[in-house]
Amino acid sequence: MCQAYRLQYNWDAISGMPTNLYGPNDNFHPENSHVLPALMRRFHEAKVGNAKEVVVWGSGLALREFLHVDDLADAVVFLMDKYSGLEHVNIGSGKEVSIKELAELVKEVVGFQGELVWDSKVRWDGTEEAYG
Repeated sequence: MCQAYRLQYNWDAISGMPTNLYGPNDNFHPENSHVLPALMRRFHEAKVGNAKEVVVWGSGLALREFLHVDDLADAVVFLMDKYSGLEHVNIGSGKEVSIKELAELVKEVVGFQGELVWDSKVRWDGTEEAYG
């Protein structure tokens, strides 16, 4: 769409595509949140409820990249000031983390003492790499 606006209206439009975001006012809804807030909620509820385990779908091998919303805001301002290309720009941290590493980190930060169980019966594990 930005390319069309450039051509039709001679407007210097650019397009940025952010990776998985996290930060203030995130969505922690149990049915429609993204992976990081979903894990945070599940481990917190398990800790508060003295659960023995938290079950996470898949193998944990899928890779994801995460970016704080403040870093996205900085990137958007930078792009508006410095970028005038035709192609869209992927905005990310440049560092991928496996879902397994992420779940283990959230477990540690929350202080959940129970077991982390992987439900390998789930056929779909997500794409192993978000961009690859």
